[in-house]
Amino acid sequence: MDHKDKLETVFAWQQKFNQKVREERHLDFDQSTWIQKMGLALMVELGEVMEEAQYKWWKNTKPIDVAKLHEELVDVFHFFISMCLDAGLDAEGLYNGYMEKNRENFRRQEGLSAKPGYAVSEPNSFE
Repeated sequence: MDHKDKLETVFAWQQKFNQKVREERHLDFDQSTWIQKMGLALMVELGEVMEEAQYKWWKNTKPIDVAKLHEELVDVFHFFISMCLDAGLDAEGLYNGYMEKNRENFRRQEGLSAKPGYAVSEPNSFE
């Protein structure tokens, strides 16, 4: 199974889970509300990632529980995929969008993009 197939599998399983939860819990929101709900859940899960990563510099740190950190990252991924689904973005669309944006990010870093301000060594604008 290639990476694209794995991503399609993730999307399919998340779609099944979302449908089951929404049907069994009688949840019927419009697209905008679902995206807002998923965005909020995503932010909460990102907060949990930060907690696991020991972001509080004012506290005594403890070793990061890598397994718990990974679990929180997977939770973030679940809500991100749900948000994609609610926005009408499927696995192929996400993959293609990612690949195009990644190419553009490389072009920006190399100073080859039409969008200025990203290149590692920009031409001096004072010359």
